Amino acid sequence: MVARKFLVHHADSNIDVEYDTNDGLEVFKFQLFSLTSIPPDEQKIFGEDDQLVSEDSDLISISDKLRLVSISEEVEEEGRLIPIEGEDDEEKVENKATQEAELALSDEELARMLQAEEEALMFQQFSVSEDNGVIEQKIRPYIDQVLLYEDPHRQEVARKSVPVEKLEEKALVALAKEGSFRPLKSEQDHAFLLQLLFWFKQSFRWVHSPPCDGCGNETVNNGMGAPQPSETLHGASRVEIYSCKVCSRVTRFPRYNDPLKLLETRKGRCGEWANCFTLYCRAFGYESRLVMDFTDHVWTECFSPFLGRWMHLDPCEAIYDKPLLYEKGWKKKLNYTIAIAKDGVYDVTKRYTRKWHEVLSRRNLTTEPALAAALHKLTRECRKNFTPEVLSALEERDKNEAEAIERDCHSKDDASISLPGRQSGNEEWRILRSEFGSDSLSSSSCPVRKCVDEHVTKVYNALLPILSKLVDQSYSKSRAVEVLGIFRKILVDIKNSPFRSRRTTINSASNDAQYFFNQILPSFSQLLDALSLKSELNTNGKVEICLASDPVRTSLALPVVFHALDDVVHNVNQCDKFNKGSLSWPLVKLNRICSGLVLASGEEIPVGIATSAFDGMRLSKWEEPNGAKGCWIIYKVVDNQVHELVAYELMSANDVPERDPMDWVVEGSSDAGLTWRVLDKQTSQIFQNRFQRKPFNIKSQGFLSNAFRIRFLAVREAKENPRFQIGSIDLYAANSTTS
Repeated sequence: MVARKFLVHHADSNIDVEYDTNDGLEVFKFQLFSLTSIPPDEQKIFGEDDQLVSEDSDLISISDKLRLVSISEEVEEEGRLIPIEGEDDEEKVENKATQEAELALSDEELARMLQAEEEALMFQQFSVSEDNGVIEQKIRPYIDQVLLYEDPHRQEVARKSVPVEKLEEKALVALAKEGSFRPLKSEQDHAFLLQLLFWFKQSFRWVHSPPCDGCGNETVNNGMGAPQPSETLHGASRVEIYSCKVCSRVTRFPRYNDPLKLLETRKGRCGEWANCFTLYCRAFGYESRLVMDFTDHVWTECFSPFLGRWMHLDPCEAIYDKPLLYEKGWKKKLNYTIAIAKDGVYDVTKRYTRKWHEVLSRRNLTTEPALAAALHKLTRECRKNFTPEVLSALEERDKNEAEAIERDCHSKDDASISLPGRQSGNEEWRILRSEFGSDSLSSSSCPVRKCVDEHVTKVYNALLPILSKLVDQSYSKSRAVEVLGIFRKILVDIKNSPFRSRRTTINSASNDAQYFFNQILPSFSQLLDALSLKSELNTNGKVEICLASDPVRTSLALPVVFHALDDVVHNVNQCDKFNKGSLSWPLVKLNRICSGLVLASGEEIPVGIATSAFDGMRLSKWEEPNGAKGCWIIYKVVDNQVHELVAYELMSANDVPERDPMDWVVEGSSDAGLTWRVLDKQTSQIFQNRFQRKPFNIKSQGFLSNAFRIRFLAVREAKENPRFQIGSIDLYAANSTTS
């Protein structure tokens, strides 16, 4: 531990900060966030001589006088300086020179890249033919292909195969988890597109070698065969032939090009996947392109009004908006990446590279002017029947896209994002193609995330009136479990009903049911309220449970209550006696802290983000790709409230026990993370089961905190495993809360 004191100047004020430099720059930025409200990803910190403090900076040796600037507050006027307190005119001149030197270095890097591009272009002019026939030959079949996506019949068949309401619900829940309960239409459309991508990944099957049509066993490739008339009818110009390893039966694998047929077969490789997925995108009204990579891959682009730009979507990988996936993750040596749509053909290669000068050296089919002329000719053909108004709008869009691509091509890559190697296809095939890499999309520089989990706390609090009623009625453990099971079945019926009009009717005419609803159901009212549900008695003497407010809030809370009820049943069964003495922690979980801000040392994107540890759901988790030998997570309480932490609970995740935490330290801070006090320490903890909850009491109570930190020091097995994961983290406070 190396503790230092810094004087941080920001907005005409000075802030004293005590800091343990071993915690790294990210935690330091989080502390500054708590003091200045500038999010860590918008902070720029400068030291002596206006040197930018970065992840590579040595926090032990940097100046103790720092300057904090918000990116959003940075001066827009070129060359203008922001003075540091006590800085004289001579120092200002020196600092200006330093800033200009840094800019010049950046300009020098850009100049070197541009020089390399010029040399590649010059070499291309002398070594490459201007004949663009090869380019046209490759692209023209795809123009006919994308026109199939405009067929109303194909679009209708595609829409009918999609569980639209379920995807709409998932999209709205995903937005709600980010705090957007009343999203704009553009946000909803964007979120639905992502859910369509994830659904497609699960519903389509990758084919390396097809199983035997006779016995279902593995097959081996025996070359190519001539297509049959029934196969050419659906665009299969190529047919792969396989023989069974067991029964020797021949199995045919036609490579269908008609997306209508692919809606039926739902299998193939990247060509079939992108072909069918692009049809789905068009069927739901998204402006879409089929993107062809000349180094043998195909994917989709859609225009997102929410983002205001084109977005990359790879259906084989279920990865979106990561155009550097292929160059950075797969290590592909790109040359030509061409997007084909009903309105034209576009060279989008620069969107997918940060090494354009290297890519240029591999573009040897024709010269750049000849390529541009060929694409312009094809685009003009696509647009020949468009109205002047449509043409004008497309030309404006093309201009904006070209400017954005050019700008992005010469921007720096985000080094904190780790992109995976190829995941589709078997391992041997991926290695053979040199597309094998890491297995995850992750970030080592996490943003501060807001926990949208008030519903979790409400559900946990609402279980006490139910348990108290069961105890008051002198129910045995088995009878109590039976009652909880009855209510769970009711909620299953609610879950299975349409999410915008959730409703289930319960026949309460029988004596047992009548007694249950008259005596027990009122105790469930708080839980129904936590689920945005209500009970009503209709004129036919039947009890109905239906929506009370926003259906999205119900969809958000239902998975939580199922897991909470399962946990309660488990804890009831563990009780020696089910009585008033049982109504305590961990059966009763009151005063769960919620709605705070979370920052972590790293996270898996998008399914293993830090806030997943606080969402009350079993099947989500926080995953730190490099956390096996140490990682951390910080929870800042909302509105600077302070809590006395009296207990906490950790739950193991869904898989891979080797990633479970084994040693950790829980700390609290009364000054938003400037200093920390150890509240609890655990070693050699073993989770015996998946989804196992381990409750812990804080022994040294009485310390009020407005931030908490858990430092996970070791996992169960770190020799062969670099990862850490935790299913859930729940923090519980004493009854009183102050601001």
